[in-house]
Amino acid sequence: MNSLGESFNGDLLVVGGGLVGLTFARAASNAGLKVMLVDRQAPEHVEGEYFDGRVSSIAKGSANMLRHLGIWKLVQAEAQPIQEIRVTDRESPFFLHYNAKDVGAGPMGYIIENRVLRLALNRIVAADPKICWETEVEVQSIERNSHRVSAELSNGIKVSAMLVVAADGKNSALRSGAGIKIIERAYHQTGIVCSVRHSFPHNAIAHERFLSAGPFAILPMIGNCSSLVWTERPDTAAAILNLGDTDFVEELSWRFGGFLGELEVISPRWHYPLQLLLARELISERLALVGDAAHAIHPIAGQGLNLGLRDAAALAQLLGEAQRLGMDLGDPIVLSRYDQWRRFDGFSMAAITDGLNRLFSTTLVPVRGLRTFGLGAVNQLPFLKRIFQRHAMGTLGGLPNLFRDNVV
Repeated sequence: MNSLGESFNGDLLVVGGGLVGLTFARAASNAGLKVMLVDRQAPEHVEGEYFDGRVSSIAKGSANMLRHLGIWKLVQAEAQPIQEIRVTDRESPFFLHYNAKDVGAGPMGYIIENRVLRLALNRIVAADPKICWETEVEVQSIERNSHRVSAELSNGIKVSAMLVVAADGKNSALRSGAGIKIIERAYHQTGIVCSVRHSFPHNAIAHERFLSAGPFAILPMIGNCSSLVWTERPDTAAAILNLGDTDFVEELSWRFGGFLGELEVISPRWHYPLQLLLARELISERLALVGDAAHAIHPIAGQGLNLGLRDAAALAQLLGEAQRLGMDLGDPIVLSRYDQWRRFDGFSMAAITDGLNRLFSTTLVPVRGLRTFGLGAVNQLPFLKRIFQRHAMGTLGGLPNLFRDNVV
């Protein structure tokens, strides 16, 4: 670890060492900033060699960011490209089909094990001389004023920085301590996550199936394997999770269908309650929120991590530009630019995922007919379909430089 002893005096204090926090720390360092990264976990706790079944969907724009930061070369061999996406609604004959060839060369995105991503990020961050990384540590106390951020860590290190960045998750203590209000709504759905091995190849196709309880995603992985994100009502989910292995596979196969052949569960079963959470502001005095601290959205379409990485790229870019101009990194003008840039993306993505979940979970016959017509219509409108496809790929709109094919 890049520890500096009993004190740290630098540019940024980043709290939270998850995938977004680690990537932001690297992006900020790449922009020329000196960073203190505080992580309550020890790296060895998340670097186990065993496969635990948890994966992330990395859109093309996010992969560009990882490439520019030197991370992609460490994960590329274990990243499964997504060449096609097929969206279906129960037994409807209509569907929506995306193909990478329709929008240019290269995959639309990738599926990567979280463990693989974390290993690569740990390696990059640990070797970065501009990042002081303190693990198994929490922020004991923090004071933000018009001039500086002062904090004391649980290991006794005193930190002085110009800005604190909250990457500490949806239950962010920093957000709560700053008095930032949230919009919150429970979906009354449970997400079940596991991975399976199947006898037929997936051909790099991701499937999003809309069932009565919610979306059922089949995400291709390296080899004849796929990761599942399975949405159920809480009572049904609890019963399914209590099944033995044979009965669990039977329940899975009924929803999965037989197009990939025989199934075998190869990971633990994970589950978590689904909810929407949006911070009303992304900034406060010498504080900026990124990732789940700013917005936790429904996993439909797999955009949660990509949204957080866009936060990280945008904030790092603005702070790097501010430093080159000789500005205070905690200046309200700098922070307001971040808030204005990222607020719309967060709110719009929350609205899209929330709306899709509501639309496809309802059993009302008129609505079912409308969405069936919508899937078929969009699939027959190449221009509109390309817009939706590029949005899912993270290559549409006012992108941070790190999300572009070539850094500006």
